[in-house]
Amino acid sequence: MPFAITPDPAYLYMSPRHQEALGHLLYGTGQHGGFVQLTGEVGTGKTTIVRTLLEQRLADVDVAMVHNPRQSEMEFVQSICDELHVGYQAPVTLKTLVDALNSHLLKSHAEGRRTVLIIDEAQNLRPEVLEQVRLLTNLETTKDKLLRIMLIGQPELSELLARPDLRQLAQRITARFHLTPLSAAETTEYIQHRLRVAGAETEIFSPAACQQVHRYARGIPRLINIVCDRALLGAYSQGQRRISPDMIKHAAREAIGELPTTFDPGAPRRWASIETLSALALAACTLAFLYTFVIAPRLQPAPAAGEADTPAVAASPAARPAPAATVPQRPAVAPTSMPASQLDQLLRMPQPLPDLMGQLVRLWGAQLRLPRGGNPCEALSRDRLECYRSNGSWSDLGQINRAAILVLKTPQGEQHVLLRELTTTHAGFDTPFGTVRITLGELDKLWSGDFLLLWRRDTADGPLRPGDRSAAVPLVWERLAELDGVAIPPEVNTYYGRKLEDALRQFQQQRGLPVDGVLNTRTLIALGDGQPSTPTLLGNTR
Repeated sequence: MPFAITPDPAYLYMSPRHQEALGHLLYGTGQHGGFVQLTGEVGTGKTTIVRTLLEQRLADVDVAMVHNPRQSEMEFVQSICDELHVGYQAPVTLKTLVDALNSHLLKSHAEGRRTVLIIDEAQNLRPEVLEQVRLLTNLETTKDKLLRIMLIGQPELSELLARPDLRQLAQRITARFHLTPLSAAETTEYIQHRLRVAGAETEIFSPAACQQVHRYARGIPRLINIVCDRALLGAYSQGQRRISPDMIKHAAREAIGELPTTFDPGAPRRWASIETLSALALAACTLAFLYTFVIAPRLQPAPAAGEADTPAVAASPAARPAPAATVPQRPAVAPTSMPASQLDQLLRMPQPLPDLMGQLVRLWGAQLRLPRGGNPCEALSRDRLECYRSNGSWSDLGQINRAAILVLKTPQGEQHVLLRELTTTHAGFDTPFGTVRITLGELDKLWSGDFLLLWRRDTADGPLRPGDRSAAVPLVWERLAELDGVAIPPEVNTYYGRKLEDALRQFQQQRGLPVDGVLNTRTLIALGDGQPSTPTLLGNTR
């Protein structure tokens, strides 16, 4: 059922506004998150975004969800205590409930956990309950809020908080976002996205039918679902496999009434220029991203053999590391035909490179987001994440052991995929349908060896050689001790001496790296193994 109206996160279409809304909620759960307000018209996807947030299973975060806001002050605080499994003693009064909640929050804070309160349909909160919400924000230490609060509601919530008697509460909101309906182009993408997730392999809604859906549903996802679901039923009853604009008109009349008579005929023309400019801006950002990672590096001459690895940040596209001497170069040959397999399933659902890059970034931290515009690698470097682009083999990827974006050569052109699993026989890729596993033999016909991954930099220094001085030397000793049990000499300083060179050469040999004693990018990446936040390749047996 591709168009069920239940808030299923698996079907969430992440438009730029939905991404930003989710980002606001993730900010609210962070270390310095505060009071967040998310509003939107009925059916725009607010509850689905909240469900998506809950499915993130954020580490060290406890969530209390209040679905029914029509409660008294005592019932409201009692609901929070029940959600967080806070015990309270009789007689139950507002004071005993708040005291028990405060004790629980202090204990959780001492254990390094954060507590988030999410209030759905917050526009229905009574003024006295909203005042209690304000008082709960006073539960804090000298440095941190003990309770992070999110108000989710319809536009009436903003009107409610604009009341003079609630200005103290409104002033404490640190982040606000209003979720608007989808544009005509986004409505088409939304319909296609939900059909793909449900398993459709052919085009069911014609482009003109999608435009009709937007006209009747006004870009509101819930209404889109209702109209499309009714249209599917109508097409089934007529034995049709493709939905036309007339079917949409009939379905909309049956499901939600005659909406066109309430439309402003000038609105489409006024919005057309805005949507065109937005599409052009998005296309420019996408072209800049593709040029940075795909086109520019291919225009540069290959580096000389033995040249030290350097991080391939977008600001320096020429800095492309040479593959190790033992790495065979795979020819960029596209197959003439492919059997019906999971490989075909992977190739039928291409994902844009910016979307895959965003997924890769979020693997390193749910709170991280791919910045809009500008140089993404430079922006990620502020979070100590570096882009690394190279060419290698499956053994190289297994040795590096990081989630990566691969470039496949298909008859239709280049296609990017996100590698999440790797064994001696198969590779697993993240797709909208879940993980697709394909044999390495099939992929060898498509993959030329190009890949892009992220790694976390612990030192700002570049390649380090014996005889250099660097503040990174003590850190290298610590990582060698953690990973290989190397004994740290008592006289460690900032000098890269013979003992460190011997220890590093042994480390490189054990990891299958070029044994040169140089602290280059590949060696730095290997020294980062074992860090808890590192998204390694699942099932890696290489």
